[in-house]
Amino acid sequence: MEDNDSDQKGIQFHEMGLDDRILKGIAKLGWLSPTLIQEKAIPLFLEGKDVLMRARTGTGKTGAFAIPVIQKILSKKQFDREQAIKTLVLAPTKELCCQIHKNFLELTTKCSREVRCVDISAQVDISAQKPLLIEQPDIVIATPARALAHLNAKTFSLKKTLETLIIDEADLIFSFGYEDDVKEVLKHLPKIYQAALASATLSDEVVSLKKMVLHNAAILKLQEPEMAPVSQLEHYTLHAEENDKAAILYALLKLQLVRGKTIIFVNTVDRCYKLKLFLEQFGIATCVLNSELPASIRCHSVAQFNRGTYNIIIASDEKALEDPGPQSAYQPKSKKRRKDKESGVSRGIDFQCVSNVINFDFPADAASYVHRAGRTARGTNKGTALSFISVREVPLKEEVEESLKGSLSEDSLFKTYNFKIEEIEGFRYRAKDAWRAVTRIAVREARLKEIKQEILNSEKLKGFFEENPNDLMRLRHDKALHTVKLQSHLADVPTYLIPEPLRDVIDIPKPKLQHPYKPKKSRFQKKWVAKKNNPLFNMEFSGFGNETKDDGNDDN
Repeated sequence: MEDNDSDQKGIQFHEMGLDDRILKGIAKLGWLSPTLIQEKAIPLFLEGKDVLMRARTGTGKTGAFAIPVIQKILSKKQFDREQAIKTLVLAPTKELCCQIHKNFLELTTKCSREVRCVDISAQVDISAQKPLLIEQPDIVIATPARALAHLNAKTFSLKKTLETLIIDEADLIFSFGYEDDVKEVLKHLPKIYQAALASATLSDEVVSLKKMVLHNAAILKLQEPEMAPVSQLEHYTLHAEENDKAAILYALLKLQLVRGKTIIFVNTVDRCYKLKLFLEQFGIATCVLNSELPASIRCHSVAQFNRGTYNIIIASDEKALEDPGPQSAYQPKSKKRRKDKESGVSRGIDFQCVSNVINFDFPADAASYVHRAGRTARGTNKGTALSFISVREVPLKEEVEESLKGSLSEDSLFKTYNFKIEEIEGFRYRAKDAWRAVTRIAVREARLKEIKQEILNSEKLKGFFEENPNDLMRLRHDKALHTVKLQSHLADVPTYLIPEPLRDVIDIPKPKLQHPYKPKKSRFQKKWVAKKNNPLFNMEFSGFGNETKDDGNDDN
C-alpha cells in the first residue's frame, strides 16, 4: 500500500534537485505538486535532452520548461565569467509572450538579480528596446518576427552564447505565418543547443517544426484526452436562433443563473462590441478584448479580469483575426481594418479561475472548441462550457462531437441545458428592442470611443502610474461606452419578469446607475437659488417702522 501511494503522488518539486530559490518561487505561486507534464518533462530537460511536450491547455506546460531553464542558468552562473543571453523563448502571440514573461518573473522572485528576463514582443521601435538588450539578459522572450527583426538589426547576437531554445504553442507558429521567420532565426543560432517544443496538439506543423529544431528528442505524448474530463468540465448546449440568443444571455446573467468569472466567445470583433453595447443597456458591465488595441492594454485587461475587477469578458479567437468577417457598410471596401496578427485569445492567455465559457457563436471547428473550452477547468478547478446552437450551427456541433468522441468515455459530449424560454417572455420583449438598437454605426462609434479611452493606458503614462499605482487600479476596461441611448429602467428587473420558481431563490440587487437622471431646474428656480445664496440678499435689515430716528443731535 505504501508503494502504491508513493507512485500515485509521484515525484515532488523538492525531489528534482532544484535550487532553493526556485522552490521558494514555486511555493509563492501556490504550486503544491507538479502536474503530470511537469513531472515527466523537468527531469528530462535537466538531463540535457531535447523535449517535445504535448499536453492539453491548462496542464502547466509553461512551468515545465521555465523551471529547468532557470535551474540551468543558476547552475552555470558560478562558472560563467561574462553575462550573456542563454535562452530564447518564442511564442506566436504577444499576449502569450507577456504571460510567459510574468511566469518567469514569478519563479525568479528570489533570484531576480541572478536571472534576468525581458519580453521584446511589443511593437515599438527597435531602438527603444536596445537598452534592455545591451544589459545581456539571461532570457529573451519574443514572437519569431520580432526576434528576427532584432537579430537583423544586430541589437543582440546568439551565435556564441545561446544554450536553450524554447518554442511555445508550436502548433500555432506556422498557422500564424511564422514559418519563414523561424527558419531565418535558426540561421542566427549556434549549431549545438538544447531545444524544447510545447504544444496542445501534434499536428503536421509540429512534426515539421520538430524536424527543423529538435535532435533525438524525447517525445512526451501524455495519455490524456484533449480536454478536461467530463467530471471536471461539463458541456451544455442550448438551441436558440439569433433573435433569442441575446435574450437568453441577458436572462442568464441578470437572473444570476451563470455565476463566477465568465468568458463569452463570438466569431468577430464587431460582434464583441455589439454584445457589449447590448448588455450595457441592462446595466451589465463587460470588457472586450480587441485585437486592434496594443498588447499592453490587452494584457492589462486580462490582469484586471484575473484579479476580479470585473467578471465578464467578451472575446473572439484567432480564427476571427484571420477572417474578420464582412466589413461595415460605412467602411470603404478598399480599406481593411488594421488588426494585430500577433494576437490570440482562445490560446495562450492565462485566464485564471474561469468558471464558465459561453459560446454565443459556435466555433468553426473542433480545434477552436477545444481551445475555447480550455479557458476553464484549468488545473484542478471545475468549469462549465455552454454553447448556443442555431439551426445552421447544428452541423458544426455534430462535427465537434464526432471528432471528440474517441477521447471521451461517455457516449455524448453535450448535455441539453434545460431552459424554458417561454418563461422569460418579458426578457425577450426587452432584448428585441435593445439588440435592434445596436446598429453598425453604434458599433463603429464604440470602437473609436474605446480607442480614445485606452490612450490613458499608453506607455507615455507608464512613469506616472509607477509612482501612483492607485491611479492605475482606477483604470477599468469594463466602463460603459454610451454609444447607444440608455434607458434607466432597463437596468432594473421587476418582480413580474422573474420566473415564478426563481422569485424566492434569487435576490437581484438594485442597479447603481452611472448617470442618474436629474430633472432640470427652471429659469425661475435657478434665479431663486442664486438670489438665496447671494450674501447681499441675506443681510438683516431692521427697517424704518417704529424705530426712533436719530437726527444726530445729542441733548446731553
